[in-house]
Amino acid sequence: MAAFLYRIGRLAFRRRWTVALVWAAVLAAVGLAGMTAPEAEEEPFSMPGIESQEAFDLMEERFPGAAADGATARVVFVSPNGEKVTATENKKAVEAAIAELGDGTQVASTVDPYESGAVSEDGSTAYTTVTYKVDAAGLTDASRSHLDKSLEHARDSGLTVEAGGDAMEDMGGPSGTAEAIGVSVAAVVLLITFGSLAAAGLPLLTALIGVGISLFAITALAGPLGLADTTSTVAVMLGLAVGIDYALFIVSRYREERAKGRAPQEAVALATGTAGSAVVFAGLTVVIALAGLSVVGIPMLTEMGLGAAGAVVVGVLIALTLVPAFLGFWPNAILTRKDRKARRAGGTPRETRKVNGGTRWASFVLRRPLPVLLAAVAGLGALALPMTDLQLGMPGDEAKSMQTTQRRAYEALAEGFGPGFNGPLTVVVDAKDADDPKAAAETVSERIGGTEGVVSVSPAQFNESGDTAVFSVVPTTAPTDQETKDLVSSIRGERSGIESAAGATFEVTGTTAMNIDVSEKVQSALVPYLLVVVGLAVILLLVVFRSILVPLKAAAGFLLSVLASLGAVVVVFQEGHGADLLGVETTGPIMSLMPIFLVGIVFGLAMDYEVFLVSRMREAYVHGERPAQAVTSGFRHSARVVVAAALIMIAVFSGFIGDSDAMIKMIGFGLASAVLLDAFVVRMAIVPAVLALLGERAWWLPKWLDRILPRVDVEGEALTRPAEPEAEPAEKDLARA
Repeated sequence: MAAFLYRIGRLAFRRRWTVALVWAAVLAAVGLAGMTAPEAEEEPFSMPGIESQEAFDLMEERFPGAAADGATARVVFVSPNGEKVTATENKKAVEAAIAELGDGTQVASTVDPYESGAVSEDGSTAYTTVTYKVDAAGLTDASRSHLDKSLEHARDSGLTVEAGGDAMEDMGGPSGTAEAIGVSVAAVVLLITFGSLAAAGLPLLTALIGVGISLFAITALAGPLGLADTTSTVAVMLGLAVGIDYALFIVSRYREERAKGRAPQEAVALATGTAGSAVVFAGLTVVIALAGLSVVGIPMLTEMGLGAAGAVVVGVLIALTLVPAFLGFWPNAILTRKDRKARRAGGTPRETRKVNGGTRWASFVLRRPLPVLLAAVAGLGALALPMTDLQLGMPGDEAKSMQTTQRRAYEALAEGFGPGFNGPLTVVVDAKDADDPKAAAETVSERIGGTEGVVSVSPAQFNESGDTAVFSVVPTTAPTDQETKDLVSSIRGERSGIESAAGATFEVTGTTAMNIDVSEKVQSALVPYLLVVVGLAVILLLVVFRSILVPLKAAAGFLLSVLASLGAVVVVFQEGHGADLLGVETTGPIMSLMPIFLVGIVFGLAMDYEVFLVSRMREAYVHGERPAQAVTSGFRHSARVVVAAALIMIAVFSGFIGDSDAMIKMIGFGLASAVLLDAFVVRMAIVPAVLALLGERAWWLPKWLDRILPRVDVEGEALTRPAEPEAEPAEKDLARA
């Protein structure tokens, strides 16, 4: 591996113009494809294999043309000062508002609350549902503007008017603010780390090129593949983070080789052969973790995982080819100011083995490994404890800020009609084989209506064939309450008795039931996913480090960091501690996909640091150093760079905490806290402590296993050179280039 990558780096350096032009052509080609691609029609959320999805599919089959995916806006009217919405003046204002709402060019229908019975018992609140002919993504700016103006006109009458529903969602897409924040902080960290504008700018430039290629490629494929917006968001997030990090490691190793007196071309080749090997295997672990999301069986997660994995692959390829090419263009500009001055004076800088922050920290841990290990594990364990109270769900309008009309509409409906009104269950009765479909539907409706926890059941609506009925069930509790989940389980638990009495089958669906089913499916898929991903990664690390205990230690450390980060998410987003600092106004269940999403991404990133840090220790050990010396050497060369890489990732992910979307905010916080804990607690404290306690045993591998494992030479043994540094006859010419 190292010898092959050595040749790749050497070739990229020598053919730098060709490499740069090839990547420029790739960027131009995918950019043109992305900009000219037809706008993607976002696929509706689906979850194969769960009851609520099967019921929804049955509805679409039996009620064709019902515009099930049409956008809706639920407009709520609240009378002022204890008045009733049925009062003459208020009723006129409501009816005028409904008439104006129905004038929109894309509006399919509106409902009169006075005729449909959509007025609260105390008469203070009424609502209407505006249904559109197109989905939320298809609404024009004119339709959205018309909706907003109609609401404002209704408010002029003195009524409190709020609106929820997907027609109110902002479809403007990501603003790019998070990425800008991440890039800005990354630039500062790189400048401090390298002390050179060129060295700081090169990883940023190559990472942005990689992100651009990935983003344009996803945009071009979004139409044919029906990719969601979240696919590109996650790809940008991860592509930017790993793109900077991978280039950072190549550039850092290049400067190290130059400090030994290597010629620029040889230094680039050696950096690509050694640090590049770590980049390849680190990238592979990330790709395994992301592509492994496919085993969960959730289409949206599969899209996000594969899209992000593609971005990581692009980042690896750029680090191995374009970074060496750029180093060929600016071989000396990347160096420190001190080294550049020495070269201009005709001298050659010498490699120094001075004590730095990394060696001081390693020495501290090596002197007292057991206390450090116990303190780190206890701290992560304490952070992970809140995980025992984890509640999963899909945050809706109740998680939005009170500054939004959607949240105010949610609260108004809950106050006027009860908390369960915001999350009704939908029951689909398949009476195709029943002797009397109407009687069968009535039996199902009556039995479910008598279940404890049900407030009301709406009249059943039949399709044209008269063999399928649909009705709504309003629970007594809010959509995210545990009692609502228990109610769904209770209704389904009584299925056999109800179906036997009715002579027909039924299924429960609706947004609330869908969220419950998704949460249960994700929880059941988490353990198999962990086994697949962790198992494959452990095998990969076994090949890289040729050790039994090092990969197992890496996996155990990852589990500690991911559980601790999930505990931190629970503390903030579920329990509300420190929520105000992050702009989280409402706490509630954690997004259903969060645990498995966090596990997938963080596992890959955690293995990044493991490979980069421990590979330098392994390299030192293979070249003759004692285990303790190898740990110190690894920290001398890698600690500062790993810290910089972690700070960059934390900055990129933290930028998304400021997003108004509750899910993106939660993802950003979870990833940032996971990287913080994994890099600074697990890799910087637990790893050296465990290696110190294990000593020689850390690198033990049974002989029979050693014989069958492939040798990939990550340490660069094949690249060993004579002690004397190579001459640099062409350096002055390169410096002028």
